[in-house]
Amino acid sequence: MQVHVEGPSLTDHRGLPGLLAPARHNARTICAPGGMPLEPLLPLFHRLDREWFDGSLAPGGQRLVELRWSDGRMRRTAGMYRFGRHPDGRRLCEIVLSRPLLDPLPLEATLSTLCHEMIHAWVDRVVGAQEVHGPHFRARMAAINGAQDAFQVSIRHRYPLPASTTPPRWLACCPNCQVRVPYRRRVQGLACRFCCDRLHGGRWHATCLLRFEQAA
Repeated sequence: MQVHVEGPSLTDHRGLPGLLAPARHNARTICAPGGMPLEPLLPLFHRLDREWFDGSLAPGGQRLVELRWSDGRMRRTAGMYRFGRHPDGRRLCEIVLSRPLLDPLPLEATLSTLCHEMIHAWVDRVVGAQEVHGPHFRARMAAINGAQDAFQVSIRHRYPLPASTTPPRWLACCPNCQVRVPYRRRVQGLACRFCCDRLHGGRWHATCLLRFEQAA
């Protein structure tokens, strides 16, 4: 099974889908539309790991999690942490940050989002807990925010969404809070983050699975 935990929510709804579902790694430098390279992620990752995770996410310099910018299709969430198994059985742990969303924003937004996803990776790989935004996540987030002011980690950010010219084909509907979110494709195992936080202490739960309906 492959699972991914969505990063900061990017819509005006009440805490939208926090997930579980598929993934990949690309070490190439990605360039923005104007030709300028995006902020390299590896130096930021290792810096944050040393400062806030005691080097536990890269023991001996060997990262426990893969890292990449998205290929441009991830336009509704700033970042995600994915874990599970590759088709050949190898362990999969990956952080993906959104190129379309974070590229126009200050470095602070990239640091905040990357650190958010690194907390997810730390909870999974180091603590060994199964939670989304549960007690381990919130305690580490509070400790990081209280110790510095260069950036702030939050459960949800409100970054501006890039304009889309493609109308959504699907609406993801939560059976509990009735929130409806547009999607271009169906995603298996996607649960409402707001209801997972509210009803199940930040843990993914099958009762919060989103139902996909075709958009009008």
